[in-house]
Amino acid sequence: MFFSLSLSLSHHLLLQNRDSNKNNNPLRFNLMANATKYIPIGGTFNSEFKTLFSIFKTRKTLTFAYAFTFAFVAFTVFLAFCPSPNTSSPFFTNIFTSTASTTSSASSYKSQLSSIFSFFFHNTTSSSATLKNTNTSRSSNNFSQSPQPNINTSKTTPFTQTTPTPSNHTAKPPDHALNKVPSSGNTNNHTSDEAKTMKKTNQSSNGGASPPKVSGASPNKNLSSSMKGGGTEKGIVQSNYTASLVKKEKNGNNETGSRVKDEMIESLIKCDFFYGEWVKDESYPLYQPGSCNIIDEQFDCIQNGRPDKDYQKYRWKPKGCSLPRLDGHQMLNMLRGKRLIFVGDSINRNMWESLICILRNTVKDKSKVYEANGRVHFRGEASYSFIFKDYNFSVELFVSPFLVQEWEVEVKNGTKKETLRLDLVGKSSVQYKNADIIIFNTGHWWTHDKTSKGKDYYQEGSHVYDELNVLEAFRRAITTWSRWIDANIDPSKSMVFFRGYSASHFSGGQWNSGGQCDSETVPIKNEKYLREYPPKMRVLEKVLRNMKTHVSYMNVTKMTDFRKDGHPSIYRKQNQSPEERKSPLRFQDCSHWCLPGVPDAWNEILYAELLVKQYQVRHQQKRS
Repeated sequence: MFFSLSLSLSHHLLLQNRDSNKNNNPLRFNLMANATKYIPIGGTFNSEFKTLFSIFKTRKTLTFAYAFTFAFVAFTVFLAFCPSPNTSSPFFTNIFTSTASTTSSASSYKSQLSSIFSFFFHNTTSSSATLKNTNTSRSSNNFSQSPQPNINTSKTTPFTQTTPTPSNHTAKPPDHALNKVPSSGNTNNHTSDEAKTMKKTNQSSNGGASPPKVSGASPNKNLSSSMKGGGTEKGIVQSNYTASLVKKEKNGNNETGSRVKDEMIESLIKCDFFYGEWVKDESYPLYQPGSCNIIDEQFDCIQNGRPDKDYQKYRWKPKGCSLPRLDGHQMLNMLRGKRLIFVGDSINRNMWESLICILRNTVKDKSKVYEANGRVHFRGEASYSFIFKDYNFSVELFVSPFLVQEWEVEVKNGTKKETLRLDLVGKSSVQYKNADIIIFNTGHWWTHDKTSKGKDYYQEGSHVYDELNVLEAFRRAITTWSRWIDANIDPSKSMVFFRGYSASHFSGGQWNSGGQCDSETVPIKNEKYLREYPPKMRVLEKVLRNMKTHVSYMNVTKMTDFRKDGHPSIYRKQNQSPEERKSPLRFQDCSHWCLPGVPDAWNEILYAELLVKQYQVRHQQKRS
């Protein structure tokens, strides 16, 4: 077809030449017409060439025209034999593939000339150039993660990368500790099993409590806002995908390992961390009992004589995926130059001590990890701050069991009575509002007699309610807290978490009325034995949905409800009072958790959240 078009062009040029020259040289016209007349359409390439060669004896202009026609035909034949988009057809390659756009102009021309040369000289191969171009294209379409990425130390966002500054950390009171220009560090390359997958909304098939899904008002998805279901076949397939990624990362080179790790972090983004099960793992706990001398006596169950140890051997595994094992070195580098704050009740103190022990366990020089004011006991004070000197990092605790202020008012006879100001956030809030990461909780104190009855206790302004339903009081208190967050927290500088209600397991009474759990040594397996989802958490979730500031909701209620074996019970202290020794089974702690134990899993979830945040910030910076 291309050859016929070229002949048509030649015939058109001849007709034009005939009209202009037939009066001047009729003999030349006849010769040209005869030559054209006997050009064999569809003939062999040799006959076509001879005919064209005879025509070249005409005027120079016709010679140029036929030379152009011959070149066009030759080029057309070349392309006709090489139509596929590969290196043997370099020009089509640029049309049908997107890789050409990612290479430079010089390398593109070089590749094309090399391919043309290879076409005519078959003993020469272009496979090396092909492989080089392919690799360049692949790397340009995937984010590359270095083994030790720099971590954020500025106050622009919790994980923004900045120029490192020297660490010069000294002990200071908690309200001033580390509130300075932070320094940056490097994060160790982590190759543990990190892949996570999507799951469906949780509905217990055995009638167990199913917390609702909570989606924050933030445009970003709340990574841990709800429990989702989906122990389905799809989840199993995705778990195999996770194992495949881990295998690839371990066996691959640095570039492949980096790409596989990025895929793992991306899969974490899709994972619901709070719907899953506890699985036995002999590699746990993350630190050995007795190795962390900062654990409060109340949580140090092994030292208090607990004989069984299997409760330490469980890790939390979300359905269809696995949490990354907490790497203390990497987490410390991520937190270099930052302040991580816990605000809440003694269950948050449980989590605070757990995190200190996990991170401290990875530090060689333990003398460089200390409480800012030299304290060795962590009950009775309003705040505490642990310093990791080499990392210019502090992890702090502010005691605020209701998140709103406990108050006193005078009564008629001159005495004072305790009230709870539902309209005022805790006094310590001014000391941590600029922190990098803040983890809030409240819950257990709302179950005590005074708060649950709500008589002559709750106050707003100068008004003390004669009686107020505890659920309504809780809603007002959480609303006060949420308004403070929206007004005082800059989400571009701080990450905010709210850890939900941690389940208790008193049997036969409550904490102050003979409730027991000392006979429990294994977790609950069947969901039908779990308790009803707390109404207060539904109130909390509704408030979170209406907030302007993004709050990551750590919904630990269901995951802790399985762990009736994890409480201190009668192993809550060594030195018992005469009354306690007389009736040891009467005084049990079935609210808090032994350490090592359940709170370690909460910190592994926190670690996963920080990995995801770091990844998102880094790639957002690349795009911008």
